[in-house]
Amino acid sequence: MELALEVIVLPVSDVDRSKDFYSRLGFREDADFATERGLRVVQFTPPGSGASIIFGERLTNAQAGTVRGLHLVTPDLASARAELIERGVDVSPIWHDADGVFHWAGRENRVDGPSGQYHSYSSYVSFDDPDGNEWIIQQIIDRLPGR
Repeated sequence: MELALEVIVLPVSDVDRSKDFYSRLGFREDADFATERGLRVVQFTPPGSGASIIFGERLTNAQAGTVRGLHLVTPDLASARAELIERGVDVSPIWHDADGVFHWAGRENRVDGPSGQYHSYSSYVSFDDPDGNEWIIQQIIDRLPGR
């Protein structure tokens, strides 16, 4: 079986404010359409990603801002962080998990600074969209075999 992650639906409270935010991030706007019956779909794709996010009106019953742990990856975390800050995004300092396996939910077990033990999979930054949906950027320089 072949399956690929294509779209993640984000619950947002203000579609146009979210459009502005994701445009500012440098995500590519792929679509913005509405039906006569009130369905509105806005689709954005992060740079270099095969998967997209969609948000709009009448797409989900989930409360705005309830999505946690959406992960983006980059080979250069410090540069990605700097670029987001230049774009006006409130991004955390670089951090790693104290246990070094994966990060815990929320801010528990975070240690300031990049991981000194591993170059890939262990250092992160995080930010929220205007509704509080949580994004985490993970540094991956060298992928594990088969990934």
